[in-house]
Amino acid sequence: MELAERTRRIDSSGIRKVFALAADMKDPVNLSIGQPHFDVPDSVKEAAIRAIRDGRNSYTLTAGIPELRQRLLERYRQRGVEAEDVIITSGVSGGILLCFLALLNEGDEIIIPDPYFVMYKHLANFIGARPVFVDTYPDFQPDPQKIEAAITPCTKMILVNNPNNPTGAVYTKDVLRGLVEVAAKYGLPILTDEIYDCFLYDSKPISIAEWYPDTILLSGFSKSAALTGWRVGYALAPKSVVAAMANIQMYSFVCAPSVAQWAALAALDEDTSRNTDDYRRKRDLIYNGIKDRYEVTKPDGAFYIFPKAPNNDGDSFVQEAIRNNLLVVPGSVFSERKTHFRISYAAEDSVIGRGVEILNRLAG
Repeated sequence: MELAERTRRIDSSGIRKVFALAADMKDPVNLSIGQPHFDVPDSVKEAAIRAIRDGRNSYTLTAGIPELRQRLLERYRQRGVEAEDVIITSGVSGGILLCFLALLNEGDEIIIPDPYFVMYKHLANFIGARPVFVDTYPDFQPDPQKIEAAITPCTKMILVNNPNNPTGAVYTKDVLRGLVEVAAKYGLPILTDEIYDCFLYDSKPISIAEWYPDTILLSGFSKSAALTGWRVGYALAPKSVVAAMANIQMYSFVCAPSVAQWAALAALDEDTSRNTDDYRRKRDLIYNGIKDRYEVTKPDGAFYIFPKAPNNDGDSFVQEAIRNNLLVVPGSVFSERKTHFRISYAAEDSVIGRGVEILNRLAG
């Protein structure tokens, strides 16, 4: 059976390839997983159970339950984000796809700072748009002047991921202001993926959406409440964009999972500061453990750190790490370079400690 041409525009996840290489490992030191190591809060579990028992198991409105949408608009208004509308999506990944389909035509260009979350590149290619990568090495802060230099008549959107996966970088206020100035100058929308803004260690959340009305802000509950498998995200955006995304969702995902939306509503009442404090401590544990042996930038957010491989070849380094029972992810999964590798410190302290020992041994 002949497959559609678009299926050849995407590759299987490099992260999954790491898992395949490690299939025969016994008790691996796993610092590769991009999800919280803590469990879903009990109150959120109970809200889901209550929703099931109360019969809230059918389709919801395409854009999501009104109670959750209203709470999100109110929460962001308290932060200075005056979004016109919000749609509940099947995870942030579903939100990315809906946004791309709503705003990008085949042949359009989307500017993406490099390193980047792996899905951006493949979904853009899948729908026939062209990702244009702007290098942010070595400090992983986008340079607005480089972003502007990458703009062409085909440019349709600028994408930012703040805090960043895989680097853990948090963009400075000056950088964000500079990106807004560039986008406004050329009349471009900005898509900002802020799924990790619950994990900020040295600053408070700042969003481009606070200053720029042509922003699509994506976030969700996968990281803050560990609801990775429950698939609840959201997009705050101008009404016209939300309407277009809702029309596409109607004929694709239909709606985000109903029970999970009620659980997410309960998650908004959870105090996540303890988890943030825990990951700040783990960030310091991994950074202080490897900084004398690796070229590495201290991350300010998310739960990743992105060191340079000793031989400048992250691919071969990761294979050697796997041979030493350590699971990390090659930087080439997230970048047009292959010089680095990604560590997730969303793990128990004992696992991080074992990982530090192996990493320092591999540093030579």
